[in-house]
Amino acid sequence: MAEFDFEREVRTPYSEAYTILEEDRPVGRIDIHFTYNIVHVTLAVDESLTQESIQEIIDAIDEDLVDAVGISREELIIHVFQGRETGVFTDNDFDRGDGNGSTD
Repeated sequence: MAEFDFEREVRTPYSEAYTILEEDRPVGRIDIHFTYNIVHVTLAVDESLTQESIQEIIDAIDEDLVDAVGISREELIIHVFQGRETGVFTDNDFDRGDGNGSTD
């Protein structure tokens, strides 16, 4: 059984975002959006994770992250994407001259 930790990146009144860590190695990201009675979650995980590990993360999202907020909900919807991260980009990456992040 894998051990996952969740590091909060951002929190707003209606959403939260977390990095998923396994032994201090990032293996995914969670974006949670709270609506009136439905919680929508986008879960993106590394291609190396097994279906069992993904289910462990889903259970932890439900029990540790969503329920901990203490809101009443009728439904939890989780969209799961599995693959590899190709990069993290900011506005600064696009303001360097040639549009592809290069200053050359």
